[in-house]
Amino acid sequence: MIERSEELRTFDLGPIEALLARSGGHRGAKPLSRAVALYRPAAVSRSGLERKFLALVLESGLPRPSTNYVEHGFELDVYWPERRFAVELDAFETHGTREAFERDRLRQEELLLADIQLIRVTGPRLEREPARVIEHVTRLLNQRHRRSSAAPSPNAPSSGRRGENLPGN
Repeated sequence: MIERSEELRTFDLGPIEALLARSGGHRGAKPLSRAVALYRPAAVSRSGLERKFLALVLESGLPRPSTNYVEHGFELDVYWPERRFAVELDAFETHGTREAFERDRLRQEELLLADIQLIRVTGPRLEREPARVIEHVTRLLNQRHRRSSAAPSPNAPSSGRRGENLPGN
């Protein structure tokens, strides 16, 4: 059944892993865990990608980010809380299904509603163009810093009319 769902491109490891995490000592948990073991990405590849990215960040002189940080119910691979800026380090093995694709977009939208900007960097892109990735991260972090520095205090009077650029006004 798992193999067939992969052939149909409907297999998504995330919900199965969540089910296994909730199942505790259920007698079917071990067989299911063994059955999906082949589909789990190797921990080395993810941590290797994170290590490479962090090394590039630190070599560039950027502030040290938090890793695997939980914010608004989502685990963020790399996060600068003071800038509300995150980098998701994507691997096809964990994001290569339609369901994962949809879930990732919803997640990004929810984070944006919480004023957290998230960008995605794939392993192949980081290998191909590390300097460009770091340049973009630097520019985006600087934009977030300028934006937060220029933001009026929550108690400051508004300089414009409420909703003046919103449709229907």
